[in-house]
Amino acid sequence: MNLNGVQMLEFPQHGDERGHLVVVEGMKDIPFEIKRMFYIYGSDANVVRGRHANRKSEFVMINVAGQSKVRVDDGRGNEAVFSINRPHTGLYLPKMIWKDMYDFSADSVLLVLSNEAYDPDEYIRDYDAFVKEVNADA
Repeated sequence: MNLNGVQMLEFPQHGDERGHLVVVEGMKDIPFEIKRMFYIYGSDANVVRGRHANRKSEFVMINVAGQSKVRVDDGRGNEAVFSINRPHTGLYLPKMIWKDMYDFSADSVLLVLSNEAYDPDEYIRDYDAFVKEVNADA
């Protein structure tokens, strides 16, 4: 299965008897400079977030608390589901990947890092339009 670079990343952990520390640096631990971050919390297990693709934005998703699932789809018939449940791992999503986040635990805090500032015009929110655009470039 080829999902155009979608992959799990593991970040270095530092810790001792006082607890743990995870550091994530742009262009070192993730493949882009971080220009935006946001987080999702308080979503019920049956809520589906995302439901879009992005023309320019890349993302790394990290469940810093709790857990959630992310279904990714490349618009060419390939899809996968990732469980994000460890605060020292993240899911890298390149541009033009459809994403659905769901199955949030009650304590889930999903941190998202992006290479782009928010621009509503680069979002594709209609799945059929996404598939058409992806396959027009093939």
